Amino acid sequence: MDGATFDPSSEAVWPDDPRFPALSRGFNQRWIAKPDYVRLLRSTDDTVKALQQVLDERKDEAGRITVRSGGHCYEDFVCGTDVRVIFDISPMHGVYWDEEVEAYCVEAGATNWHAYSHLYPEAGVALPGGSCYSVGIGGHVPGGGFGLLSRHHGLTVDYLYGVEVVVADRDRMARRIRATADDKDEDHRRLVWAHAGGGGGNFGIVTRFWFRDLPRPPAFVRLCGRAWKWDDFNQEEFRKLLRAYSAYFRDNQDPTTHSGRLFALLKLNHRSNGEILLTAQVDCETADSHDPGKLAMDEFLAAVDGAITPESKEQHRGTGDHPAVKGAKMPRVMPWLTATQALNSSGENSRGKYKSACIRKPFTDDQIDAMWDYLGNTHYREYTNPRALIQIDSYGGRINEVAPASTAVAQRDSILKMQYQVYWTTGDPQEDTHIRWIRDTYAATFAATGGVPAIGGDDAVTDGCYINYPDADLDDGEWNWSGQTSAQLYYKEAYPTLRGVKARWDPHNVFRHRQSIQPWAEEPE
Repeated sequence: MDGATFDPSSEAVWPDDPRFPALSRGFNQRWIAKPDYVRLLRSTDDTVKALQQVLDERKDEAGRITVRSGGHCYEDFVCGTDVRVIFDISPMHGVYWDEEVEAYCVEAGATNWHAYSHLYPEAGVALPGGSCYSVGIGGHVPGGGFGLLSRHHGLTVDYLYGVEVVVADRDRMARRIRATADDKDEDHRRLVWAHAGGGGGNFGIVTRFWFRDLPRPPAFVRLCGRAWKWDDFNQEEFRKLLRAYSAYFRDNQDPTTHSGRLFALLKLNHRSNGEILLTAQVDCETADSHDPGKLAMDEFLAAVDGAITPESKEQHRGTGDHPAVKGAKMPRVMPWLTATQALNSSGENSRGKYKSACIRKPFTDDQIDAMWDYLGNTHYREYTNPRALIQIDSYGGRINEVAPASTAVAQRDSILKMQYQVYWTTGDPQEDTHIRWIRDTYAATFAATGGVPAIGGDDAVTDGCYINYPDADLDDGEWNWSGQTSAQLYYKEAYPTLRGVKARWDPHNVFRHRQSIQPWAEEPE
């Protein structure tokens, strides 16, 4: 194709451009695409023109069209080898108050840090989003993004008022759709609903989000970072730690209390790392000893750190996608934005594999023992990777006060969110072993429910998976024998409605990947 045919308001990056190698891959270096070109998009009008041109180039559906915001997709959904064109929306990163809509507008190419560093200084509000600064809003929000403020204020999608999406309609024409939650058109309202947890890259190219009634973060937070040496643990002490941690968040779900909105991350690193890490944050009004935030933090540390014999130390090195929280064994009072920046990291770009689980009740002994075994204590004892871990985030609180049907996020009664992670560098001869470790560890943890955190009844411990931590293994019978598909595990009862939205707005399945929402052949009555 002749590059001169492109509109000058946009920019195509071709394979001979020095920027091409960087723009055809993302955070996970396992996936490197070889598209015909990468198209940088600078406005919604530009996006309409660019999509129409791609639709007109080939009508045989050969090669996928994908959209990149921050580049953090864990699987090959954006940067797969079957991708023909990548639309990069990162040039659209504005954050501002929109007088016409009477809502805060965050363009889809903005990152979490764009949002935090603009909304808070200018308006004193924030999206309750994630801790990784470079994650793009275009992917984070549609998946139901959460973060350290979410137990207090809910999910990012709980504040979503409107979306602007460029879609490919039934006539294969690119169209701009602006929809709001109170739109007179039901199809428009459903499009907003679908972007509140239906996952990125399913319906079209999102260019803008609008949010209303955004919460005000606390002026100060109390931040704590502790570490325990693996050598100080035996199996019973490990059981005590996991029981205490999960029981605390079962028992503290009221977001009107400081204990009910305290957020924590427990990082169970593989034994070869040498340490287990705990990071916790809670809002506080003052540094006074009677501050309710201090009391909540003290109670949490007494319940978890005080439940075990191993003595906690300072954190000295990070793991996964977070840096070490240094000098905070005794909790430190910091301005909220300062603390957010201290945790604000995505780790180095490397190769990786990820899995997730939504947890409704404290872990069973079998689950705890499986984690103990596969973290290098019984199985994988000779395996050495300090960047292999199971991260357990606190969850619930205000999140669980929203009815499941209000958004496409169906998991609204979890107390914990798990993320299995393993990282390695390109050329590592142990790559197959790294992948085998995370698969075996996950399958062992959830062996009782078919190798995955299956969805069950009221007494079930597990409740499916998180679409923002996608895992292609969920559709592989070798690793999932639960009888539940990835769509069921991600979306539960929301999936049929999502299929209807897909059929309405992307009837030709232009925007697709291995686990994308499948449109109804004919939308059901």
